[in-house]
Amino acid sequence: MAHGPSCSAACGIFPDRGTTPCPLHLQANSQPLRHQGSPPVSFIEQRGRRAMSMTKSAGGPQGAVDLKLDLKPSSESAKKLQNKDSSFLDGSPSESPDLETTKGITAFQALVHLVKGNIGTGVLGLPLAMKNAGILVGPLSLLAMGFISCHCMHILVRCAQRFCHRLNKPFMDYGDTVMHGLEASPSTWLRNHAHWGRRIVSFFLIVTQMGFCCVYIVFLADNLKQVVEAVNSTTNNCHYNRTVILTPTMDSRLYMLAFLPFLVLLVFVRNLRALSIFSLLANITMLVSLIIITQSIIQGIPDPSHLPLVANWKTYSLFFGTAVFSFESIGVVLPLENKMKDARRFPVILSLGMSIVTALYISIGTLGYLRFGNDIKASITLNLPNCWLYQSVKILYIIGILCTYALQFYVPAEIIIPFATSQVLKRWALPLELFIRLAMVSLTCILAILIPRLDLVLSLVGSLSSSALALIIPPLLEITTYYSEGMSPITIIKDALISILGFVGFVMGTYQALEELIQSEDPLTFSNSTIFIQ
Repeated sequence: MAHGPSCSAACGIFPDRGTTPCPLHLQANSQPLRHQGSPPVSFIEQRGRRAMSMTKSAGGPQGAVDLKLDLKPSSESAKKLQNKDSSFLDGSPSESPDLETTKGITAFQALVHLVKGNIGTGVLGLPLAMKNAGILVGPLSLLAMGFISCHCMHILVRCAQRFCHRLNKPFMDYGDTVMHGLEASPSTWLRNHAHWGRRIVSFFLIVTQMGFCCVYIVFLADNLKQVVEAVNSTTNNCHYNRTVILTPTMDSRLYMLAFLPFLVLLVFVRNLRALSIFSLLANITMLVSLIIITQSIIQGIPDPSHLPLVANWKTYSLFFGTAVFSFESIGVVLPLENKMKDARRFPVILSLGMSIVTALYISIGTLGYLRFGNDIKASITLNLPNCWLYQSVKILYIIGILCTYALQFYVPAEIIIPFATSQVLKRWALPLELFIRLAMVSLTCILAILIPRLDLVLSLVGSLSSSALALIIPPLLEITTYYSEGMSPITIIKDALISILGFVGFVMGTYQALEELIQSEDPLTFSNSTIFIQ
């Protein structure tokens, strides 16, 4: 999404850690693909292997996700997941998923999917993140964050390949990789508790995806409120400057509640193929909106000499959370590599894709901060001029995020629901599933109402859960995987430093976001609900 972050790898444009979870790896484990280096096997042999190592995985934003818990769902639930349509690579359902699986995707397609899987709503909060870090420190820190995130993705891929070859498995998801990494550890205690590795990954995936959903609700309320309040003064001229007085409307919390019935209807869609339609619509609207936003911010950039080179260290922790939220799509890499025709080229594709994403993030974040300076808001869409062209951008993003919500919600739902329904009689399974979906979507709405500041929600989700998945776990996984085979002290020190960096960011970012929320005099007042300059 964040990230977030998470797009439809087949029919989507912008996932994030923050955005649309990718059906590419929502369905990755339902397709019997060979992992890189695996010997050729027949279709029947592949099916046999999958029957022995079946897991349920999902992904997305600023995100990618692992749906496997140590708790086994009923065989009926497992069959249901296995039989779901999984042909999203060409943007439309396929008559023969297994044929498509055999063909795989090209290097260029993998690059496009990787870029789409990283760019989402998190990018809209990067200009404010630059303000929290400083015009010099911000871009440099974002560059370093992109490099470290890419390195951690490479670590995860190498460890997954290692266990696939060692255990003769065609595919390894995030949770399984961590579990087998602990089993390979020289520590007896870690080996005995290896199954907790998979549970921890699943926990952080649930927290991350539910956090994305909370971010979406706040984003929807912020932007719709501003559109409604400025509707009487919206013009067709986007080039002249004047102060626009917004017409007060209902409380922002009521906007969030107004979206709840629509969100409930969306999450009651249980078929992933039907959700791909929403993914396509969401990502097209986001692509168009991002193009319009980019051409807006490159016009009329004022003198940047008054902007601080280095911001206060307290606000820097908020920058960390937003940046990690934007880059948190580490889970998409394993299913994507599994679908490539030639997986040996994936490391190069991964490096190239992350370089493109990092350059785009730095450009939009820096230009947005230069354009609007200290007036930059939690989402750059809230700074756009009050004319119908840019109001339409907000409306498009509202539509896109509304559609994306259901796809992000699919991830935690498929972790929790199969286990819950396996505990009751068959006739109660469907009512229980619908009740859980209703309770989960209501929970995200309640949390959004309690924390209605978009900037703090972004930073809190990024620091609290995304940092664990993207920065803390992968380096530790490399140590547990290769330590018994001999590792250089430099590699161990490097991995330890990255994990410590992630942990410090986890603690400081979470603490600062919560402190900002508590100290806020009126946390329910949005900065976009008074006036803005057109």
